Amino acid sequence: RPLAQYVAGLTRLEHVMNEEVRKTLKVAPITEKMRESRLRWYEDVLRSNDTSMAETALELNVEGRRPRGRPLTRWLDRLKDDMRLTKVTCRDAADPMKWKNRCKQAAPT
Repeated sequence: RPLAQYVAGLTRLEHVMNEEVRKTLKVAPITEKMRESRLRWYEDVLRSNDTSMAETALELNVEGRRPRGRPLTRWLDRLKDDMRLTKVTCRDAADPMKWKNRCKQAAPT
């Protein structure tokens, strides 16, 4: 059973939706917390020097062909979606308060 339901003292037999449990416990959805974490890390990379290991890894291109079928979602693709949802650009990383205010959308817990 999910941790939130366990903490709230609920069982699966009670059929309580996860959204209701999160409202009761005042906890943000994990997807929002993960988005904040990705954007916070990306801000650190953007503000670091150009020779850092993270900056090098971010611009790394792997040679070779991708397998058939739908391509897997890459980290940068997910990051671009996160930036579009939060309406933040790479230029906004120069102003830490602006970046933080736009990216911090989940509940504080």
